[in-house]
Amino acid sequence: MELISDLKKGKRQAIAKAISIIENDKNESKKLIKKIFKESGNSIIIGITGPAGAGKSSLINKTVLELKKLGVSPSVLAIDPTSHVSGGAILGDRVRMIESTDSGTYIRSIASRGASGAISRSIRNSIRVLEYAGFNPIIIESIGAGQTEIEISNIADITVVVFNPNTGDSIQTIKAGLTEIGDIYIVNKSDLDGASQLYDAVQDYIGTTSDKITVLKTSTKTNEGISKFAKKLKELMKEKQKTKKEKEIQRLEFELKDIVLNNIKEKIDSMLDNEIHDKYLKLIQSKKMTTLDAADKIAKSIIKD
Repeated sequence: MELISDLKKGKRQAIAKAISIIENDKNESKKLIKKIFKESGNSIIIGITGPAGAGKSSLINKTVLELKKLGVSPSVLAIDPTSHVSGGAILGDRVRMIESTDSGTYIRSIASRGASGAISRSIRNSIRVLEYAGFNPIIIESIGAGQTEIEISNIADITVVVFNPNTGDSIQTIKAGLTEIGDIYIVNKSDLDGASQLYDAVQDYIGTTSDKITVLKTSTKTNEGISKFAKKLKELMKEKQKTKKEKEIQRLEFELKDIVLNNIKEKIDSMLDNEIHDKYLKLIQSKKMTTLDAADKIAKSIIKD
């Protein structure tokens, strides 16, 4: 298969085609993953998350350039809100990452497509495509919405949480569970007023919880802390590689469960669209049966089938 051969050589056109297959063609996607699955699970995954407007894309752009100087081959998957018109990904992130794109880094925006927690269903297999093409690390940028920050840590080996002084609810967000997932916490846009106060607050709230957690200040405008951040990432990559196999076993367990539950949900959704469903819907709409009793009857008919 020419696509697989070109993918192994890291050809950009082949990577783009493979990820498009992953996103849009379920049957072809299965065939593709079957061919590359054995060679997956080796690259370090870096999840970069945090509130919208924290400057994640610009930070990734600068950091990728520094990582390349350190001798690694990063690529980026940016999880974007789904376009309501086309169903595709909004490409704003790639515009903000133009420098790293020009340097040869592969960057792809992936639509969330309404998946739970905004984690695209295809994200795991897109990672496998990039691994097969020789990229390590693979950086995932989340849209920073709701539960996404927590879910990204299930995919990533290294989780980076980004804040900036303009995010008014930063401290509240810090208290909302993010303290448990981060390996590195970044106060970005450190050239702005309020950065030092936010940094101190993050240090107080997070920095004392573990010696292994790093808190840094960065600015893409002045380049403050970017090199230090990249070096810390490379250091953590080396450290996380030691437990990579164990992490991969856990990740595959999560993935299998997700896929099984998703398949069951799709099957149930299709089974609900039938005469039995319509029959009980009319009964509850005419108040001849409660929704609880109707749901029990429908569930029993599905399980029986």
